[in-house]
Amino acid sequence: MAYKISDACVNCGSCDSECPTEAIAEKDGARWIDPDKCQDCGSCAAVCPSDAISQE
Repeated sequence: MAYKISDACVNCGSCDSECPTEAIAEKDGARWIDPDKCQDCGSCAAVCPSDAISQE
């Protein structure tokens, strides 16, 4: 199950560099995770300062 970024995202970008599959991109002023690229590793969620990333 892919991870998802909620509206709590502050668009800091700390998750981008942690994603091994480059599944995270900016979309509409916030970060977004491409579910087709996400490998469910959780690296992004571990570094999110606003706890905006969780599994769907």
